[in-house]
Amino acid sequence: MANLLDVEGIGEKYAAKLKAAGIANTDALLKVGSTPKGRKELAEKAGISDALILEWINHVDLFRIKGVAEEYADLLEEAGVDTVPELAQRVAKNLFQKIVEVNETKKLVRKLPTEAMVADWIDQAKKLPRVITY
Repeated sequence: MANLLDVEGIGEKYAAKLKAAGIANTDALLKVGSTPKGRKELAEKAGISDALILEWINHVDLFRIKGVAEEYADLLEEAGVDTVPELAQRVAKNLFQKIVEVNETKKLVRKLPTEAMVADWIDQAKKLPRVITY
């Protein structure tokens, strides 16, 4: 269970709105926001756009992978991987190359994951259940 502020894009203002809507941490955010209905209700209750809620839910979904934290979730998203099921479909070598390319352009992380780390993330993703519905 991570702090809401650990999610890329959730600052103090949005964290306060989410907390006022009953969301205290990332586990609660993922649980409530895992369905379209839950995301819509949360967006209305918190006064935050559906699109932003979905972006955060996708990041939090990636947090379920051991070794993927805020920085790497953002890097994965920029490399075209938004969710755990999407990560499970990737080829480690190709994804690693894409991550390197993205980071050379956008400078998102100081320390890149290794190809072995990326392969481990993919293995973990293959074992995790899908929790988000669209």
